[in-house]
Amino acid sequence: MKAFIVEKYKKNGDLRLIDTGEPTPLPGDVLIQIQATGVNPLDSKIRDGEFKLLLPYKPPFILGHEVAGTVVGVGANVRRFKIGDEVYARPRDHRIGTFAERIAVDEGDVAKKPKNVSWTDAASIPLVGLTAWQALVEIGKLGRGQKVFIQAGSGGVGTFAIQLAKHLGATVATTTSAKNIELVKSLGADVVIDYNTQDFETALSGYDLVLNSLDPKTLQKSLRVLKPGGLLISISGPPDPEFAKALGLNAFLKLVVRLLSRGVRKKARKLGVGYKFLFMQANGRQLGEITSLIESGAIKPVVDQVFPFEKTGDALAYVETGRARGKVVIEVR
Repeated sequence: MKAFIVEKYKKNGDLRLIDTGEPTPLPGDVLIQIQATGVNPLDSKIRDGEFKLLLPYKPPFILGHEVAGTVVGVGANVRRFKIGDEVYARPRDHRIGTFAERIAVDEGDVAKKPKNVSWTDAASIPLVGLTAWQALVEIGKLGRGQKVFIQAGSGGVGTFAIQLAKHLGATVATTTSAKNIELVKSLGADVVIDYNTQDFETALSGYDLVLNSLDPKTLQKSLRVLKPGGLLISISGPPDPEFAKALGLNAFLKLVVRLLSRGVRKKARKLGVGYKFLFMQANGRQLGEITSLIESGAIKPVVDQVFPFEKTGDALAYVETGRARGKVVIEVR
């Protein structure tokens, strides 16, 4: 089969298209013929080597974290899926590789594709959908009448998280540029801050939850918009000791992580608020819940551009510009 690989860790390094062997499904795997795959900033960070201490992939490896496709094989222990099923997934860490024609994925990471969306729309959902779900539902426990500040509302995570937060009954504030104000309002944002002309720190206060996806300076400012007892969940770092423990890191790396997040944790304690780092985990059950929301019309995928498979490198470069409105998707078949 054909696949795009990372030959070595390198910032802005090229992906190489190769012919490689077919994936071999384990007893609990489904083999998926890939129709489309989503592209994310995480892909470029993995390629650049930013996560090689936490996720030590050994080059060469196939990149890609989202898949929508058809089941063409099942392992002996698989019970929930059969050949011909239309599915989607975010394969678990250490088993990524969706920039390819086929992939074997653990059954527990897979869900049925929403019936009312295309392959390209479906491929845009798993990573950002699970990130938003785990931040707002699982950790943040966001509910009716609460206030949430979601940064970068026109991005992949932002466009999904705004819709999920509104479905949960929350008041939503977000940041974006002037050209995307109408987009985020159409998704349900109640308060929109143009980051080029306004300072969200002075405009917002008394929030229950913040979903941080930006730089350390923005994170520090975001702590101050929370009410006492509020919580900031960051998907852009720094990682915290709880994450290091859950990942089973060695003593040295646990110390490194503790030092990396010491400043923000100290600031949060001083303000009487909480801080938590989220590194999204694959979860087919949660993805099934997201399927129901999409089929009901509560959430609609937002796709900016679709690239052909042979232009996978161009798709990744476009994501790295930071200008995408919603998601970028690659059509494999």
